[in-house]
Amino acid sequence: MRLYDTARQGVFAMQPGPVVSLYSCGITPYDAAHLGHAFVYLTFDVLQRRLRDEGFETRCVRNVTDVDDDILRKARQLGVNYLDLAAREMAKFERDMQVINLLPVFSEPRATGAIPEILTMIGDLVDHGHAYEVEGWVYFEASTFSRFGQVSHEGRDAMVALAAEHGGNPSDPRKRDPLDFVLWQPSLEDEPSWESRWGAGRPGWHIECSALARRELGETLDVHGGGRDLAFPHHECEAAQSESVSGRPFVRHWLHVGLVGLEGTKMSKSLGNLVFVSELAQRSEPAAVRLAMLDQHYREDWEWREELLSSAQSRLATWRSTLGGRASSVLDDVRAALDDDLNCPAALAAVDAAAHAGATVAPAAALLGITL
Repeated sequence: MRLYDTARQGVFAMQPGPVVSLYSCGITPYDAAHLGHAFVYLTFDVLQRRLRDEGFETRCVRNVTDVDDDILRKARQLGVNYLDLAAREMAKFERDMQVINLLPVFSEPRATGAIPEILTMIGDLVDHGHAYEVEGWVYFEASTFSRFGQVSHEGRDAMVALAAEHGGNPSDPRKRDPLDFVLWQPSLEDEPSWESRWGAGRPGWHIECSALARRELGETLDVHGGGRDLAFPHHECEAAQSESVSGRPFVRHWLHVGLVGLEGTKMSKSLGNLVFVSELAQRSEPAAVRLAMLDQHYREDWEWREELLSSAQSRLATWRSTLGGRASSVLDDVRAALDDDLNCPAALAAVDAAAHAGATVAPAAALLGITL
């Protein structure tokens, strides 16, 4: 299998051991997960299915960011406990992921369950000169990591702008440099708090994934990724702090998934222009929802259109008409397409061709997670 690697900016052959480690950045459960989230996790699901088909064992970790600025702000607005809010939204998320037939993940650890590992990693960064404390805030010092920018390949000005866009507060007067980022911060009076050597507080956003990935999968991951908008700052910062601690490469393949839009704008909770798996499944069968997403290449940005659902439903009907038909080489064709940087549209085209020729396509559909 060959996969595009964001850091190396090209398609490279995977060379995993018998156990393939995968880490997919999960949701911050303060509101319902939308189609853009589902597209990311579907991509990792297809990757797992093909690897397992080839005989590998896969261990896919998908974290839950159950403590950060967004979820605490929303819990405060609603007047509920942040963990109760997380539990409610995670239940919705799990139902949606079952609708589109995702394989269960190896583990789904929560940020609040990794505070000891987070504190250990921050302590190592401070002790080795990669982080500093000011008034109870602990920052990673980006200038101490010479490869900062290796994942996203953004220039300094772009990184500063993106940091501001994602809540990084480059103008924070406590920072030595605008690109330095928070590892630990004092909690407000109504926020959860844990004791640390820098005072009571809570973790920053980026450190949780480094700590969880290391605890669950080790120092070097075969594949790590998420939506394209996570390349900077989240994944850039993860790589810097992880490699500063371990001295080893953090990720072999950075896999970034295209953004899903609606009416010309990227779907986002802040804009409210969202499409939900659960709503789509009320208007069609769940397999059609999955199939509509499979017809997009994972690295491309794309727009949700209602006709995608009706086309997927028609496609399912054609595929089902072949049950009991003659055998063909379509399964191998699908495997070849998936091995070519998870080219799902090409895989679907191969199944279409076989179906129109009267060959049974059920095994090939099953590899794509579609039960006919």
